Amino acid sequence: MPQENSKILSIVIPVFNEINFINKLFDQIVTYFNKKNVEIVVVDDGSTDGSSNLLNELKKKNDYKFLFKLIKLDTNSGKGKAIQTGIKNSQGEYILLQDADLELDTRDAKEMFDMVIKNKDIKCIFGSRYLSGKLKKNNYFFNNLVGKINSLIFNIFFSQSLSDVHCGLKILHRSVIEKIKLSVNDFGIEIDLASQIVRNNFFIYEFGVSYFFRSKAQGKKITWVDGLKSFYYLIKVRFFDNSSSTNISILYSTIYMAYVGSHFGMGLGTTLFTIIFAIIGAILGIHFKVLSSSIIFLFIYIGSLFGQGNGTTLSVILFFFAGLFFAKKLKKYFFESNFKNYF
Repeated sequence: MPQENSKILSIVIPVFNEINFINKLFDQIVTYFNKKNVEIVVVDDGSTDGSSNLLNELKKKNDYKFLFKLIKLDTNSGKGKAIQTGIKNSQGEYILLQDADLELDTRDAKEMFDMVIKNKDIKCIFGSRYLSGKLKKNNYFFNNLVGKINSLIFNIFFSQSLSDVHCGLKILHRSVIEKIKLSVNDFGIEIDLASQIVRNNFFIYEFGVSYFFRSKAQGKKITWVDGLKSFYYLIKVRFFDNSSSTNISILYSTIYMAYVGSHFGMGLGTTLFTIIFAIIGAILGIHFKVLSSSIIFLFIYIGSLFGQGNGTTLSVILFFFAGLFFAKKLKKYFFESNFKNYF
């Protein structure tokens, strides 16, 4: 637990070649967070454009009330590595993650923090560029589309309802930080962070924030390659970074649902059904362990014994949903028991 003389807030800011924005960012931080119980942890991620010298000059001014920590990484290691380094060198009860490029408004960060302080039940709050009510400037369709698709996939994989997984403005309580172990060094840190928060059963609140997209000419770092990599990270955190029991249930459900799909359609249609059902099975394996998953399979089998042709298909679908209902009931019943790893 934080000591009485510790900081209430640590603002972690990863910086890589942001010389055009650092002065304005610093002025905004002084405007909204200039208090003795706040610390600013800036991690210079191997900047080569003069950002390092400018940050040192700002630190020497010493005309601010907050504690200013400046950490220099010798080589550019990625946003994720910079954030991990900043968190490890922070001491605040709350951690605020703030990008240095001013795409996100520091005023929104202050509003989010005020909200968290007033409501101690909020342990995690994410900014969202897609919630209404704030000013937004974004004419890059592809980036916007990928962000929304990733959020949709994340929600399906983790049974969440987040609108913007990738937003760089976040506030986390120290109790959350102590539960997670971040390992991704690049822009995939956002997916890694969100997935670990959900796995540890913390609820993520969202707050609509302003967004001012900047172009590559203005210093935008993320590219279409990072967009593709984000899909890899979604698969990784959901289907590989699991307990042994979950990985077994994913494999089990994938196989039996692929088997079910192989009995639908003809020719190429059968192959398509097999693939689709296998994907559904993998998702089921995430949420249901072996025994509860077997209940679903049993219901599907019973459904296949009724009707003919399209009637059988309808029967299988109906029994599938009935199996889901009973599996959820069993999962809930055994959740606090010694058999939870099987349900």
